Amino acid sequence: MVRFTSPPSRDEFNRKVWDEVRQVPAGRVTTYGFIAGLIPPPAGMEMSDYRAWGARWVGGAMAACPADVPWQRVVNAQGKISLRPGGGGQEQRDLLEAEGVEFTSADRIDLKKYAWEGPDETWQQGALPLTQGDAEGAS
Repeated sequence: MVRFTSPPSRDEFNRKVWDEVRQVPAGRVTTYGFIAGLIPPPAGMEMSDYRAWGARWVGGAMAACPADVPWQRVVNAQGKISLRPGGGGQEQRDLLEAEGVEFTSADRIDLKKYAWEGPDETWQQGALPLTQGDAEGAS
């Protein structure tokens, strides 16, 4: 497998990520891997490479998102908040709880209960067949 530390067209990929995340309604969450699955892989990229790197790229996009993107609604494949250097985990939890999302005693979100099912079919053209929590390396 080739090592891709960032998408070939980072700005374009990030915009696609943010467009997807803007659709996640209050009180719902999604995962890095699920968002990656909604975005077709870059031209010429092997699907196996994209499945391995897409979720990480979504994480990078979320770390740089504009203020109008509901960043708090993206969690890891285990339904947990992914901590970043500099914190933000408590703020993310507070925002989600204010939207009605509940955490278990193990600090997880029940993805079966709170997972966003994705955009309507017309928006999903070119999407990968993933479900919440499916993506390899989603964190």
